[in-house]
Amino acid sequence: MSLVNAHNEWDPLEEMIVGVPDFAQVPLPGPDLYAIEYHEHHASPAEIPSGRYDKRVIEETQEDLAELVSLLQSFGVKVRRPAVTDHSKVFGTPDWSSDGEFNYCPRDVLLPIGQTIIETPMPLRSRMFEPLAYKDLLLEYFESGANWISAPKPRLRDDTWNLPGQGDALANHEPLFDAANVVRAGRDIIYLVSCSGNRKGGEWLARVLGSEYRVHFLEGIYAGTHLDTTVTLLRPGLVMLNPSRFDPQHLPEVFRNWEVLWAPEMVDTGTTWPYPRASIWSGMNFFMVNPNLAVVNGAQKPLIKALASKRIETATVPLRHCRTLSGGLHCVTLDIRRRGTLEDYSG
Repeated sequence: MSLVNAHNEWDPLEEMIVGVPDFAQVPLPGPDLYAIEYHEHHASPAEIPSGRYDKRVIEETQEDLAELVSLLQSFGVKVRRPAVTDHSKVFGTPDWSSDGEFNYCPRDVLLPIGQTIIETPMPLRSRMFEPLAYKDLLLEYFESGANWISAPKPRLRDDTWNLPGQGDALANHEPLFDAANVVRAGRDIIYLVSCSGNRKGGEWLARVLGSEYRVHFLEGIYAGTHLDTTVTLLRPGLVMLNPSRFDPQHLPEVFRNWEVLWAPEMVDTGTTWPYPRASIWSGMNFFMVNPNLAVVNGAQKPLIKALASKRIETATVPLRHCRTLSGGLHCVTLDIRRRGTLEDYSG
């Protein structure tokens, strides 16, 4: 039986990958890093503060993720971890060179849909070889019967990104997207067009998945990176949406039959960086263990209250540096196997 089985964001969780923060760093400067993450705070790529994160940030994140692992195991969830990697090594292609970033966010790297797991064509040069940290796991999943494919490796030449004020940050030359640009609702796959995923990436995904699935493009919703600070699927027919990014009068067609729980104001968990690398909405970056239980950042008391209003229980863990390392609880995890089958929730 395939160890990969994930049709939505809420079926009972059986296996999950949890990231590791070891040796995390800001990569070498480049047009990619500048256009996607640093242009709001620096005048040029040369000003990007490359290098290792503070030792305390890494150690406290290791502690927080160990607590998350223990919590998941107490629920009977099998937990896997990527290999620890030295991200300071420089690599490249004939067009460019870079070093790495981290293995903190498995949600960006791999996309399980059904019994298929996809290595995604990420738009940051520093992350091109990040899937290697999951190679042993991928081989194991393949041996179990899972389908394992990789999107075409992108060239990532300099014209892949536009300078601020010159159009969308990400050009549409080749398929590019992080797995976190996607959430699953059975036969409906929701795809965010943003600076971490272009339209061509969604078109590639739709063709690969075929007629069993409907890929819905969210465009003009959020120009930042990932979908999981904008849309959180809670259970069939119930979605949490970010009120700063959606107009209640003009919701996307895919949610026309869904009940909407509007995300409350988030608690600012702070940052050790000179500026936060993730928005305050990283508070709604959480995941479901089953349709009645969410794992959330313990600091987000209004969120816990909002979920309770829909009879969703919460289990809490700390994640002290989510705004420094740019990744909340959904980002630092990847649900590999949930107990369930492919359903149509469109109603």
